[in-house]
Amino acid sequence: MSINSNNSKSSNKLENILIIGNGGRENSLAWAIQKNELIKKIYLLPGNAGSKKINKSERISLNLHNIKELIKKLRFLNIDLVVIGPENPLAEGLGDILRDNNFDVFGPGSDGAKLESSKSWAKEFMKGAKIPTANFWKVKSLKEAKEIIFASPNPLVVKADGLASGKGVFIPESKEASLKATEEIFEGKFGTAGEIVVLEEKIEGPEVSVFAICDGKKYVLLPAAQDHKRLNENDKGPNTGGMGAYAPSPLITENNLKIIKREIIEPTIDALLTKNIDYKGVLYFGLMITKYGPKVIEYNCRFGDPECQTIMPLMDKDFVILLQKCALGTLTGNETIDITDKLSGCVIAASKGYPINYEVGFPINFGNIDFEDCQIFDSGTNLNSNGKVITDGGRVLSIVCQAKDFDKVFEKAYKNLKKISFEGIYYRKDIGHQVRIKTLNNRIN
Repeated sequence: MSINSNNSKSSNKLENILIIGNGGRENSLAWAIQKNELIKKIYLLPGNAGSKKINKSERISLNLHNIKELIKKLRFLNIDLVVIGPENPLAEGLGDILRDNNFDVFGPGSDGAKLESSKSWAKEFMKGAKIPTANFWKVKSLKEAKEIIFASPNPLVVKADGLASGKGVFIPESKEASLKATEEIFEGKFGTAGEIVVLEEKIEGPEVSVFAICDGKKYVLLPAAQDHKRLNENDKGPNTGGMGAYAPSPLITENNLKIIKREIIEPTIDALLTKNIDYKGVLYFGLMITKYGPKVIEYNCRFGDPECQTIMPLMDKDFVILLQKCALGTLTGNETIDITDKLSGCVIAASKGYPINYEVGFPINFGNIDFEDCQIFDSGTNLNSNGKVITDGGRVLSIVCQAKDFDKVFEKAYKNLKKISFEGIYYRKDIGHQVRIKTLNNRIN
């Protein structure tokens, strides 16, 4: 699929950025990148209704599968760095194609993206590299799964092997529920992503997301975040792509961080190198802090959403330079990020019925938003024929705020949320409950 080219460009130039994706993650990346005075233009492909509100940004429309036209357009725009946001184009090898055509890309090739695009491959990768994770079974039939589930002393976690937009993980409370989830996956709930099912031992402890931006050999850590995956308050209901997050996470103590670096991050990069995988992008480690130490629940090959929206306001103006150094393979490993001393939190406003069935196309009304230390990153929005912002996804808006303590962070976020309305708006009212000091009775109703 690649197009051969002898065209070369200056690797040091950093004026025109392309960000691929249409969610809150991509909007927050653009917002962080535009802070740097070197940047002249940020193109979002395709972006969403909120993209143009970001300084220096412009939406463009191109078919990512029309490679010839894509390469022609990117050369015309003099793109210096491509940042690929979502997992699907990474898994499909878009990073490889662009690199073959002399573009600097932040985002792994399809080989590195298998850490996310195949849960069974990732589990076998961890097993081979002796990276701490839960025990697992890779199954290809319901009969095989049934034998394993009912031979296990406890209910097993059930995962569709392929990409399922963060919705392919089930944490049942009974063996019968484990079997039912497995049956639904094999019956086609996630299409070809469910041709293989991973059954996994259930482990316990708080979860945390750790992000390492990597140039293939060296890495720089970003602030750790905690995501709220479940749809409803008190972490109940189905898994979602994420209903909110906060950062930095107090779970990552200095001792935990040493263990995570030594036993998880560095062995992961070493094992990638052993497999001749030149991983240039972000390594997302979904971890559980168990009583036996940190264990990997999952890898992602891209920034998490909504963790990315939460972390980006903490970044300094030179964040984009680190992305370029990762793309070029020129990290020293001693780089530091001048992170603000404030804390950050994000609450997702979703469509009624998300993550299963929901309608889109409803007008969004914004009241008098207080933008001091607050951002609204559009996640699933578009414009109708009258130019009105409408809902266009399950997760619609990311409301992100910063303050010196988490109670103030979420007080601001929920205050702004009350000024936003669209038909069927839904959001959790307890995001950040682990770090907010006030009791639930004093929180936003």
